[in-house]
Amino acid sequence: MGFFDKLGLTKRGSVPSGCVPVSSSDFMQLINLANSSLSSAGISVNTESALGVPAIWAAVNFMSGTIAGLPLHVYKKNGDSRSKLTGGIAAILHDAVNDEMSSFEWRKSVFDSVFTSGRSYTFIERNSSNKIMNLWPLDPAGVKVKKTGWKKTYTYKDGGSNTYTYEASEIIDIPFMLKADLVSHRSPILTNKDTIALSIAATQFGSKFFQNGGVPPFAVSGKFQSAGAMTRAANDLEAAVRKAAEENRAALVLPDGLEVTPLGSDAGKAQLLELKRFSIEDAARIYSLPPTFLQDLTNGTFSNTEQQDLHFVKHTIKRWVEQAEQELNLKIFGRRNNRQYIEFSMDGLLRGDFKTRMEGYSTAVQNSIMKPNEVRAKENMASDPSGDHLLVQGATVPVEAQIKLINNNADGDNDGS
Repeated sequence: MGFFDKLGLTKRGSVPSGCVPVSSSDFMQLINLANSSLSSAGISVNTESALGVPAIWAAVNFMSGTIAGLPLHVYKKNGDSRSKLTGGIAAILHDAVNDEMSSFEWRKSVFDSVFTSGRSYTFIERNSSNKIMNLWPLDPAGVKVKKTGWKKTYTYKDGGSNTYTYEASEIIDIPFMLKADLVSHRSPILTNKDTIALSIAATQFGSKFFQNGGVPPFAVSGKFQSAGAMTRAANDLEAAVRKAAEENRAALVLPDGLEVTPLGSDAGKAQLLELKRFSIEDAARIYSLPPTFLQDLTNGTFSNTEQQDLHFVKHTIKRWVEQAEQELNLKIFGRRNNRQYIEFSMDGLLRGDFKTRMEGYSTAVQNSIMKPNEVRAKENMASDPSGDHLLVQGATVPVEAQIKLINNNADGDNDGS
């Protein structure tokens, strides 16, 4: 049976152009198959089933939890310097986005949605004075995005009979990856459904294998007098296998004249362990994660594991943080704002051990890069009254000052002659 026969379609002959004509109904059937959650292996893949794969579960929780735990601040530009704001939108983003949800919980749910369904939406509630009061996350399944001309609108059904239409400026929209129309998006789970289905199938195979007492499927051949005898023999053998597994017995005695032939392959020959380990690498590729963050230390060493921490911050988290920052700045402050901005702090992710941090701080303070109180703030220590000045080592002075000192000494020698 060919591919078209499996779909219930009629296979057409070739035409002069080399194309295969497909009717509109058949074409939509092909499109729906490509966009459905059904994998090539016949396993339905969705958010719930994908999260049943440990590597996917670990990747989603690790990344969303890491971003949610980053400090999020609002700053105001003061010339070349900046000051941290408190209250208002700063308190909303840092503490609680509404009366029911903390900032951490909101950001965790936002990126949980991004890394599973592929997109998250948050409604910005403003009062009559255009002041932001709350942020409300929306269920992505109830949101439809529509673009008319250059204007984008969001229609949301709340699960009941209520339908709301929002303008783009009212929705914080963070997609995993947009399609060419810049309206619809790609889900990392549905896009990689065949890969994830392979992991699900491997888990199901292992469960069934051990449920059968570690006995692979087999066929029994022999002289049976009737179809009923074959059925009874099959039932008796199945019950015997299960009883042997329950009683932890290794041997199974067959009547004379019966012969067992294994079907398929056992877990060892199917390389089940190798396949499950490879599924971890596939999940790491989907989310651009070093495998060590999915608890796979197969190729990990002390040195390369430490370097993967830096790789994680530079090449994985950084782009998601920047995408969230720019979306928040655009939707909260507007395109023409140039005084206030929102920024995540990733200093905590880049913190080394105590000795390394102290050496870095020492270098920064001695070279007038940081003030002592700035260092103390990073270490959650109280400020010191004398710590708000830039310091420099006494042995290090500007070249001009040294030349001036030499000239002054020379003038003093001439005066004394």
